[in-house]
Parts: sequence; structure tokens; C-alpha cells
Amino acid sequence: MSQADSQSDLIHPDVAPSPLGGTSHESGSVPPPPLQPSATPTHPASHNTAPQSRTPQINRGTEKPNGDPAKTAPPSRPAVPPSSSPPIPPPPPPRATLPPLRSASGQNEATLGPHPATQPAAVVASGIGSAKSLRWRDELPKFSKSKAKPDAASAGTRRAGTEQARTEQARTEQASAESDEQDGPSTEEKIVKGAPPWLISTVIHLVLLLALALISTPAGDAISRVLLEIGQSETKEEVNFTEFVVDPSEVLVDASDIETDQEVMVDIPSIFEDANDSVVSEVAMSDIGFGPEIEIARPMFNGRSGAMKSTLLALYGGTTETQHAVEMGLEWLSRNQGTDGGWSKRGPYSDGGVVENRTAATAMALLAFLGDGNTHTKGKYAEHVDKGVKYLVKQQTRSGFMAKDARGHEQAYAQAQATIVLCELYGMTKDSWLRDKAQAAIQYAQDAQGEQGGWRYYPKSDSDTSITGWFVMALESGSSAGLEVDRSVLYNVEGYLDLAQASGGAQYGYQPRSRPSPPMTAEGLLCRQYLGWPRNHPPMVQGIDALWEVAPFDYNDRDSYYWYYATQLLHHYGGEPWQRWNEKMRVQLPAKQETRGRERGSWDPQGDRWGDHGRLYSTCLSLFCLEVYYRHMPLYAGHAVE
Repeated sequence: MSQADSQSDLIHPDVAPSPLGGTSHESGSVPPPPLQPSATPTHPASHNTAPQSRTPQINRGTEKPNGDPAKTAPPSRPAVPPSSSPPIPPPPPPRATLPPLRSASGQNEATLGPHPATQPAAVVASGIGSAKSLRWRDELPKFSKSKAKPDAASAGTRRAGTEQARTEQARTEQASAESDEQDGPSTEEKIVKGAPPWLISTVIHLVLLLALALISTPAGDAISRVLLEIGQSETKEEVNFTEFVVDPSEVLVDASDIETDQEVMVDIPSIFEDANDSVVSEVAMSDIGFGPEIEIARPMFNGRSGAMKSTLLALYGGTTETQHAVEMGLEWLSRNQGTDGGWSKRGPYSDGGVVENRTAATAMALLAFLGDGNTHTKGKYAEHVDKGVKYLVKQQTRSGFMAKDARGHEQAYAQAQATIVLCELYGMTKDSWLRDKAQAAIQYAQDAQGEQGGWRYYPKSDSDTSITGWFVMALESGSSAGLEVDRSVLYNVEGYLDLAQASGGAQYGYQPRSRPSPPMTAEGLLCRQYLGWPRNHPPMVQGIDALWEVAPFDYNDRDSYYWYYATQLLHHYGGEPWQRWNEKMRVQLPAKQETRGRERGSWDPQGDRWGDHGRLYSTCLSLFCLEVYYRHMPLYAGHAVE
């Protein structure tokens, strides 16, 4: 055995025990006693990978099964080239006798003869030198296209490297081919048998579907014959066609089964139909404050332009004089805008405020523009709105705070008003640029709420009704615009209002246990409306009646702050209280507006209880009152009770 053979045995872990009784051919140990003839050892498969094979020469027929192994000459071994490794001891001599090799047919080696080359082709190779797992090159079985019959020649193809086996195989294949030509099937039968089942199934289903389609569809009227060709494209034989005939008289189509598109006129009711001239004039003749019962959807600032604005203006008692006053007031604001986009409480106009608060002044001016339908993208004053909102955004910090330049106790007012601007402008335009900024302002308002449930000068401090009303409007504007508002914050406001109320909720003071006043009562009741009080709630009815008795609209008793909240409260409530209030407001307020000179369009702050805030303050609050018809959607649309 060569060195390569010994390494091959070490590489392959599945080497069976040697027929000589050892686990390694080069162990050098004394061989065990010879095996009995009845034992049939397992012969290992050859692991050689070289194309040349070494067939061991076994002397069969001269030794007895129990002969002396020393009398048998060992087989010749190739010379081992010298190397630096120690010499490998020679293997023990082969046994004089080996157990008879057994063929696949059950015949032993003694019956088969002295040499493998002389054996019949039907004998399966086995024993030393046979390859069961790996075949020698050029010894793979040759498969013919025809079906070979099992005979002795098929077994001979498995013997490795014998010329006689190859000759027998060729003769067997030739004989099998001749037999197949004589007894084999015809060409048509071969095509049918060779076709896969899925192809046959596909053809059958295709024919059935085609026939059903021609029968069940209107296309059958125009088609009477269909030719279907099935076969191989490369064949030269004549192909037979199958002809399908569909009788048009047998195809019946019910006209009722045929669907056709038809135009149908549908009446779509809309409240915007009231926007034409005839309808508006008819509505304007009705009692002021008693419009038809229409359900107006949110957002609450959705009626500031277009047909809805005209409709609301007519329904709730607006006039040409009120609209003209609004237009002049907006022109005055546009003339007094600063170069940086903001407004000032102190000038450049006459009768400015005592204390400066540019954030509050800018926010109030922008609310007047927004109330009449102007945004930073559309409207007559779009450019002014764009510059103004950019000024506010520049003041905003990461926490959402925008009034850092205002005086301490005025910062909360300015912050709430600026928050309303961002929320309304986002709700009117859905400009994504404004969403994060408006949401940050909402978050600041929620975080600044005090323990009592309201707001005051500083975050998380005590509460007062005046500042609380502005923040309630800011949160309601954010909610209406689609921003994220924590409703629990608004629920907490009710807790504060319960502390600040009097007469069972009909009146409100500036703070808990303080004396009620008309401005705080109007503001408190407006908050109750937004927080869900029904229109016929007894404290609501009693409070509104008391306001008219104590503080009706009178320009000689000027209180612009009170007018701002009372006008909103009564507009939402409607009915006779709104009619009485609006009949005076829509006449007296435009009449006192400046109509000439540099301050044309503004209102003089002299004589106002809040006149120290200046001309811009009194002008903006007056504009809010005259825009009330469409500035906010009525909470009790059509004066619904619940």
C-alpha cells in the first residue's frame, strides 16, 4: 500500500475495518487469527481519486481457507520516495485465503472463476478495489433514450474499467433499441405519453372555457367558427384541426341582464344657496338674530370668507355700515405696521399706549385681519399678515413662549393672544410650516395652567378670570384647527369658574370670592358656552338678562373690553338679547370711528375705561365687535336649545 493510500484512509472517516482485522493498514501490530470462512467481512470502498486503479492480485483456488499466511508471497509495493519523515513499517502479509466474494445474485467467488475479467456481465462488482460510493472516470452508466430491458448486460455496466463490460453494454443497447423499434409505440402514442399531465389538463380546460365564453357572451353572435391548433411548432407532420361551431340562434341574451349607465339628477341641499342676492335680501328682512335653523360645522372660524361670510352677515344683522367700518379699520392697521412686521402700542399714531407690548399689539392687529378672512396666503392684506406672523414666530422660544419682551404682568395676555393667532392661521390655511409652532404654543398654555384650573400672570401660579378667558379661547382655537389639545385642561377650567362664580353661576368676579362685574360675567359665561353649557341653562339665561339690565351697550359709557366679550356672548346666544344689543352696537360703534385725517379708520381711546392701552387697543377691540357676525361660528346654530 502506498503512502497516498494510507493518507486516503485517514482522510475518510467512514472507512470500514480492514478484512485483515486491523483498523489501520500501517499499524505494524501482529495480525489476529484468521477469520472463519463463514464470516463475510465488509469491504471498504476505495477512496483513491487518481484515474489509475490498482487491482490487487488475489490467488484464488491454491490456498485453503485455513492455510498458512506465511507461505503466501506478499504483493509487490511501489517504491516509497525518501522523505524526512521516519520510514513507515511494512504492512503484515495478506492472508493466504480470503472469504469468498459474494455477488449481487448470491454467487460466491469460487463459482465465478479466477479473474474478474472472465466473469459474466451480470455479476455486480464487490470486494477489494470496487467503488461503491465513488466511480472511476469513464465508468458512469450510459443512459439511452429508449427503455432498456433488464438483462445480464445492464449489470455489466457497473463493473469498473473493463473493455468486455463496455462491449457487452453496447451490444445490449443495440439489441434493446432494435427490439423497441419493432415492438415500441407509434409516434402519436409517444407524444401523448411524453406530455406532462399539467399540459393535458391545461389544454382540456382551455377548450372548455373557450366554448363556454363563446356561448355565454354576446360575442358569440359574430363568431361562428373557431380553430384550435394543439401540437409542437417544430413538427413537420400534418396537424389535424378541431373545429367548433356555435349556432347564433342557440345563444340567448336577456336584455335585462345588460347594465347601462344612466344620468340621474340629484338635488343636493346646501346652506350656500342662501348666498345669492334674492335669498340674502329676503333673510335680511327677518328679525335680527332669528335666522333659519342651520347646522354649521366646525372649525369655528370657517365663515370668514366667501358665500358663508355673506350668509352669516345677513342672518345675524350685519349692515353695509358695519362692513365699511371694518374695511377702514384694517386700512389704518396696515398703514401703521412696522418695518419688521410687528405693531406697537405706543405709536407711530397719536394717542399711543402708556406701556409698550409689541407681542400683544402684533397679535391683536393680526386677529383683526384674520377675522375678516385675510391670511398670509390670500386676501387683500396677505402681505401684512405674512410679515406679522413671521414677527411673532421670531419671538417664540423652544417652549412656545412669545412674550419675553412684554412687562411681567402683561406677558400672559400677550402669550394667549399670540397663541390664538397661530392656531387660527393654521386652521384657516393648514400650512404645515405653522403646525409645529402653533402646537408648541398650545403645549405652553397647557403647562402654564395653575392649580385652581385657570391662568394668571405667571405659569402655574394662581388664577384670574380675565387671563383665563384668553387662554380658553386659545385652546378652543387649537382644538378647532385640529391641533392636539388635552381636554382635561379645559375640564379643569370649570373647576376654577366654580370658584369665581356668584349667584349659582350667573355672575363672575375677577378672582374667587371677589365682587362680580359685567366684564368678568360676560367673559365667564362665554367660557361656559365653549365648555358645554346649553343655551337654556338657567344660570346662562339669568346672567344674560342681568347684563342687559346693568350694562347695556352705550357708547357714552365706554368699556371696549366689556363690549368685546359681551358681543361674542350674545351673538352665540341669539334671540331677543342679541337683537337688542346689536341694534345699538351696529349703529353707535361705526358712528364714532375716525373718518378723516391721518387716523382715519381708528377709534379714539379717550373716555374708554381702558384708554391707557392706546389707540391700537381700542381700534382692534372695536373691529372684533363689528366682525362678530362671521368671525366665529355660532355655538347655538339656529338657536338650538341642546
